[in-house]
Amino acid sequence: MSLIDTIKREYKFLRDVRRVLKRRKLVDANSENLICDFIEGWVDRYSSNIAFLEDDKSFTYEDFDRYANQVAHWATSENCRPGDTVALFVQNRMEYVALWCGLTKVGVIPALINYQLVGPALAHCINISDAKHVVMDSDLVTAWESAKSDLTVDVTLHSAFGETKGYESFDLALSKQPTDRPSRADRAGIKAGDLCLKMYTSGTTGMPKAAKITHVRTQNYMLAFAAAADTKPSDRMMMVLPLYHATGGLCGVGAAIANGGSVVIQRKFSATKFWDDCIKYKATLFMYVGELCRFLLASPPHSNERNHSLKWIMGNGLRPEVWSKFVDRFNIPHVIEFYGATEGNVSLINIDGPIGAVGRIPDYFAKKFNIEIIQYDIESNSNIRGSDGFCIKTVHDEIGEMIGEIRPDEARFRFEGYENEAATNKKILRDVFKKGDAWFRTGDLMKQDAFGYYYFIDRVGDTFRWKAENVATGEVASAISSFEGVTQANVYGVQVPGYDGRAGMAAIVSEIEPDLKKLKAHIDAALPHYARPVFLRLSSESDTTSTFKFKKTNLVKAGFNPENVHEPLYFADPESHAYIALNMAIYKAILDGTKRL
Repeated sequence: MSLIDTIKREYKFLRDVRRVLKRRKLVDANSENLICDFIEGWVDRYSSNIAFLEDDKSFTYEDFDRYANQVAHWATSENCRPGDTVALFVQNRMEYVALWCGLTKVGVIPALINYQLVGPALAHCINISDAKHVVMDSDLVTAWESAKSDLTVDVTLHSAFGETKGYESFDLALSKQPTDRPSRADRAGIKAGDLCLKMYTSGTTGMPKAAKITHVRTQNYMLAFAAAADTKPSDRMMMVLPLYHATGGLCGVGAAIANGGSVVIQRKFSATKFWDDCIKYKATLFMYVGELCRFLLASPPHSNERNHSLKWIMGNGLRPEVWSKFVDRFNIPHVIEFYGATEGNVSLINIDGPIGAVGRIPDYFAKKFNIEIIQYDIESNSNIRGSDGFCIKTVHDEIGEMIGEIRPDEARFRFEGYENEAATNKKILRDVFKKGDAWFRTGDLMKQDAFGYYYFIDRVGDTFRWKAENVATGEVASAISSFEGVTQANVYGVQVPGYDGRAGMAAIVSEIEPDLKKLKAHIDAALPHYARPVFLRLSSESDTTSTFKFKKTNLVKAGFNPENVHEPLYFADPESHAYIALNMAIYKAILDGTKRL
């Protein structure tokens, strides 16, 4: 790269950083300026603007605040005190943010429950929430009933947004409450560094964990994208992600309302209606997760897919093979890709950097951040330590696990952990570079190039060894997903008796019957021999979390045994050089070694 190109790149980067820093001021953890104080400031500034829309209904900022105030007074009437928890089991609704905001006005901690849970998983989240009251969406009563037998705590249930026989009416109780703001004395003594929300991990490998989110973190989430996109009161955010999750409910919502804009609430994502809705609601912003972009890209051409007003799309998980195709096909001017975990102390943002990057920290900014990438052994699933007992930093373009130093005195670099202490300790790596230090384990394999740009590679555990080589499931999934008709590819490793490491397997969802001969040729051309899936499973749909993260536990457990899988299975036969149907005879031959891989 020439000197002129370097100067241009650095000027552009520093200009973007300056814009973000100018709009986003860091909050002192010892301040008593809480998230509800921030939101009340937005209300006062933009009172008559529309804050939320849902179908033909809308909330102005003033309407929003009045509803939140009633929620605050309701909590007080139920003898809730600062530090108490109220669980919200509510679908995406116009009132959702006002519900949790109202609770924070009197120091009550909202626990945001995944509204798609049922049975034991739902009961688990309630059991670990420490809530004495649950506000339940009346449309979710069937799900609630399925969880009752697994509850181990006593809670008072309040049915909202409609009457539910046998349960207390939240709507009726709320209607009796005043709409004026509660006194700030009701939250006196609570600091910005104190607990604000309880949010739950997606549960890709087991039951969800309750993550502790402070007021500082909530404020940073809500302000970050408003600053990055330089949003204005005229902006409208198309929100199809669940509001109980940080990406949609904090980052996406904050991008709009922090600067007087509006949030268009959708109950669920529809690829067929998406572009029509963007035009109907005059959306200028869209909060994505990568799989949503993949769904839209796999959809048939739509007459309105380039006629919209979207200026910025923002989110995470937009893989390089989807990114360029998406922005070109759908006429998207700007992409903000970010990296972070709800509970983590590591965050990155790529405003206008290279396709595929999740952020940048040039060498001259490194001391301002808490991020390092350390060597990781895929085979033993452990961090590599040197002869001195300490971890080893990677060099440029070397893949390792990203970690974030835990600095208790700096609010943005704290790790608040989970409600469960054992789960918290599993995420902390100690004595990393010196005795006594502590670092948050992201569980993500990353690399950083010579210019400081970071690239996500895969989750720890999703990368496996085969034929003495490391296989990144994301790379394999990307290659398969670019084949005609494939809408999703979930890649994982399965153990095969007599072989070291794990053989690659892919569960594929395709909108058409895939031509296995062409698919094999496509895979062979796109991937090195060791990364090519040995087994294929043709699925009718993928098993994902509510935020579209793949669940692999059950797939790995089922493996390539035809008795465990009631979907078509195929095997990359080295003799015919083709994918052939995998039946019990071939399965047994693989196990006893008469059929080689």
